[in-house]
Amino acid sequence: MRLEDLSIGAQVTGISGSGPVGLERVEFVGSDAVKVIYRESGGQLGERLVYRDDEARLAIHEAGRPWSLDGDGGLFRLVSEAQRLRLAWLFDPFVAISSSTIEPLPHQISAVYEEMLPRLPMRFLLADDPGAGKTIMAGLLIKEMIVRGDLQRCLIVAPGNLTEQWQDELHEKFGLHFDLLTREMIQASGADSPFDRHACLIARMDQLSRNEDLQARLKSAREWDLVIVDEAHRMSASYTGGEVKRTKRYDLGRVIGSHCRNFLLMTATPHNGHEESFQLFLALIDSDRYEGKFRDGIHSQDPSDLMRRMIKEELVRFDGSPLFPERKSYTAQYELSLEEARLYTAVTDYVRNQMNLADRMAEGDGSRRVNVGFALMTLQRRLASSSRAIYRSLQRRRERLESRLSEERLALRGRQERLEAAEGLFEDLDNFYDETPQDEIENLEEQLIDNSTAAQSLEELQAEIDILKLLEEQAKRVVRAGFDAKWNELQSILDDPLMVDEKGNRRKLVIFSEFRDTLAYLVDKVRSRIGRAEAVVEIHGGVTREERRKVVHAFMNDPEVQVLIANDAAGEGVNLQRAHLMVNYDLPWNPNRLEQRFGRIHRIGQTEVCHLWNLIAKDTREGDVYVKLLHKLEASAESLQGKVFDVLGQLFDQKPLRKLLEEAILKGKTPEGESEIKKVIDTVFDPENLRRVLERQALCHDAMDPKQVAAIRDQMIRAEARRLQPHFIEAFFREAFSHLGGAIHRREEGRSEITRVPQAIRERDRQIGTGAPVLQRYERVCFEKAFADCPPRAELVGLGHPLLDATIDLIRERHGALLKQGAVLIDERDFGTTPRLLFSIDETVTDGRRNRHGEAHVVSRRMRYVEVGEQGEYQDAGAAPYLDYRPASETELGLLSEALDAPWMKRDWEHEVTAWASAALVPKHLQEVKDLRGPAIKKTMEEVRSRLTREIMHWDNRYNELREREQAGKKTALPAKQAATRRDNLTERLQAREAEIQRELEIRPGVPSILGGALVIPAGLLKSLQGQTANDPDDGADAEARKRVELAAMAAVMAAERAAGRQPSDVSATRGIGHDIESRNPQDPDEVYFIEVKGRVQGADSVTLTANEIRCANNVPERFRLAIVQVAGETVSAPVFVPGGSYDFGRPGFEMTSSSFPLASLLRKASPSV
Repeated sequence: MRLEDLSIGAQVTGISGSGPVGLERVEFVGSDAVKVIYRESGGQLGERLVYRDDEARLAIHEAGRPWSLDGDGGLFRLVSEAQRLRLAWLFDPFVAISSSTIEPLPHQISAVYEEMLPRLPMRFLLADDPGAGKTIMAGLLIKEMIVRGDLQRCLIVAPGNLTEQWQDELHEKFGLHFDLLTREMIQASGADSPFDRHACLIARMDQLSRNEDLQARLKSAREWDLVIVDEAHRMSASYTGGEVKRTKRYDLGRVIGSHCRNFLLMTATPHNGHEESFQLFLALIDSDRYEGKFRDGIHSQDPSDLMRRMIKEELVRFDGSPLFPERKSYTAQYELSLEEARLYTAVTDYVRNQMNLADRMAEGDGSRRVNVGFALMTLQRRLASSSRAIYRSLQRRRERLESRLSEERLALRGRQERLEAAEGLFEDLDNFYDETPQDEIENLEEQLIDNSTAAQSLEELQAEIDILKLLEEQAKRVVRAGFDAKWNELQSILDDPLMVDEKGNRRKLVIFSEFRDTLAYLVDKVRSRIGRAEAVVEIHGGVTREERRKVVHAFMNDPEVQVLIANDAAGEGVNLQRAHLMVNYDLPWNPNRLEQRFGRIHRIGQTEVCHLWNLIAKDTREGDVYVKLLHKLEASAESLQGKVFDVLGQLFDQKPLRKLLEEAILKGKTPEGESEIKKVIDTVFDPENLRRVLERQALCHDAMDPKQVAAIRDQMIRAEARRLQPHFIEAFFREAFSHLGGAIHRREEGRSEITRVPQAIRERDRQIGTGAPVLQRYERVCFEKAFADCPPRAELVGLGHPLLDATIDLIRERHGALLKQGAVLIDERDFGTTPRLLFSIDETVTDGRRNRHGEAHVVSRRMRYVEVGEQGEYQDAGAAPYLDYRPASETELGLLSEALDAPWMKRDWEHEVTAWASAALVPKHLQEVKDLRGPAIKKTMEEVRSRLTREIMHWDNRYNELREREQAGKKTALPAKQAATRRDNLTERLQAREAEIQRELEIRPGVPSILGGALVIPAGLLKSLQGQTANDPDDGADAEARKRVELAAMAAVMAAERAAGRQPSDVSATRGIGHDIESRNPQDPDEVYFIEVKGRVQGADSVTLTANEIRCANNVPERFRLAIVQVAGETVSAPVFVPGGSYDFGRPGFEMTSSSFPLASLLRKASPSV
């Protein structure tokens, strides 16, 4: 079909994955593209460009008449399941969980499914404590939005040292493919925008905040569906003299926040202790609600509807036990030998003298002065690290400076030109260390420690080299002496009883060092100490991402690997909770690094008490500061409610710890220096300062009470029994993939190989995909996450995976018309003779806003299946009733011609079902949405109206005051006209925002849409038409006898469960869930059983389970029970129970509707109690 053949009113396939669409507008864009606006069968409008390359897929749709019921029954079942999986979240409320390799906790489920998803489109602040798993929550949100069709474009902004962690976790845990925004990517994009070329991106915060060109490209790119900012507190602003002082990061937050539909800020420290700054931060989420400077007593301080904050102490597991174990820290002081102490003094004097020289540099040499200071303080840190590290550093520095001295052009100008490239990197050293990946930190430290010098002449440079020679020789003597007080202290820790378990085996230990030279030294020493090289592994900035994964995997899983020695490359997103022992061989100068390190072992999944030893040298300047600091921390542990390391960085928010350490070194051990250290530390730990920090921590503190945790646990347990992944999805995918020409072969248990992916699926992915492309073949795929990690690693195929998504889309497009054409299905478990019609109904509730396609914004959607008989009696048919019905054969269709032509079949059932749904379903749905959304929207209206009205009044009063002064001839700091303009602008903003919120309040029902239908024929009717008796094949009971037996069996099982002390609920009226009774122990909330009841007439030899019942058993084998009750006349035997995990019910394929099992084999696995 050619583009020129497209015309208004035509029914065309190949444009939408939903099947044939009706064209409502056709407009050429140039000669090789057509813009079409179309309407899908469900009534939804769509818009897209169709190109010449698409012509091969376009076709005028020729299908049977609607509701002719002559469609292929097998394909009807297949496309019905594709339609259900396309709307999977309506049937599986936690669909992203079951298709990801995670086991979420109550607070994570609450954040995503109770706080964020109901708010879409949302602007939200997630402020849970460190270690709560905010990356997990973000990944779940992204996956759910993808499954719901709400997300195609996503931008994640994070500190530079966390970007790779984000990329790895999203891929490994959720199968999400994100690209890192790199210099190479930006250069390769040329004049184009990398933000348009890549739909899912992770960018460094400062990479964007410092580059105005990148921000301009970002603003001109297409709108993002979701923007996530990690460590968002760095986007700060404050008031200075009544004026707002915005950081570049804050301005970036305003840019990206205004260019997305959903905006999520994530931080563990949202409040810096100043309410004005906090409200400026919240203005990134809602600038109208937080307009103007905060005025206490006038402006609201309740942001609880915009944010969620959970603290560690409130986080629990599903059983109610605390999520995080206790952690303890110890100060391990050691005394330097005489030679070590002399070396320390000599190098410290050198650093102090060179810093004094640097301070005398010309004012215009600020960048160079910063670089020299950075290099010298790095040298000081290496001195504290190890004799090996300072020796190698002095040696390299001396060699480099000698090389420079011998260069023909040693003019300072040339050196300054080379160093200017580093300018700006060190404007804020604490943020530099937080923002920059470890490998880059190591490279920059080496570059500057070797190059930066305070020498301003050749004579000064020669003098410095002479000093370095003496220091190098002194350090060499210390190294060769072989005595290392610090190593000896570590050896005593290695001998601590905590280092071995009750069987005498060495426990896993993590040792953190700062520098590569020390790390290499420790690796050799610890290997010699333990006696096995393979027992010790290492991580540093030079270890690649792939090698780092292997090292972490070995440390976590190989019992022979006992010690990991690392620098802060392992503090960046590496999870090491298999260990609970840690040593800080070197203490970092940035207190946030302490928490990051301890957080590697003290995190979700840790079950042991965590122990940390901090090595500190006595009688050194850094050691003195840290000893005082750690002693104060221990003394304040009770006041800090155990959050010693959590709040350490916040305690030093006024004067960074790094500055305090530098001053201690530069001032030496003088009375003035000692007094300053004491004053700063006393101020930091002043009770008022501690109170302020804790209040900041408790801001908008949310808690999960036991009832909420129990409710989430119950929802999860029920959802697990009904989940689509893996069994429903695997059955559909195998059938659909084979139907489309794909080749998939079973290999190891739970794993398969795909040897050929059809071109049509790969082409469809190119049209609709946003992440990793569909491959031509897959070495291994699986549908259960338990089978993903076995070598070779398997792709977890689930909702959101491009292979499954493209398959679903192609099935819907090719066979979507069958839904309204209809088919005839046979219910093998219905022994009656009354046929019924099955319909799928799509009902929506919208508000007054419009989505990107100009359609009404859907705030809630439900899809239901109902069955209706000749007399117009409606009943809920459950989640996927067609899966329990088989297609009618050609022979059977011939027998059913009279039933198909019955008078009641000729009624306008689409109209009647729509009318019934409008009266019976829609009003309740509408009211539920109003009750859920209305209060929050009204609160936003009140808050916005209150804040902006006060600001308008403020500027109106200011205008009147200024105008009077101007009329009196007095000078004013601000022109009255400017105040009036501000007032008028705010008035316009208020009017616009009120109109926007009013549109949100216009919650209204959509017209129910009938998506498809089928005629369901009971097996009893078919048997009677064939001249046979319509009895149960398992035991020969007719329909009436079958009902009596089932009721007797249900009563017997309910009585048995009550007698066992459990509380059974009859859920047999809820079709499609795979069980009849939900039984729970009131004393143990985790003891919940799903019981499928089968009553059998005495003498029956088999039991039949539907495919849905078998999939329920496979979903929750530990909770599923098959209850068998034998009935002989009025005699009802006591029930026996077959545990789901003890009997292999098989894995029903897609075409299977039921399976029969020998009663004798079932009884051999049965017991009289569950």
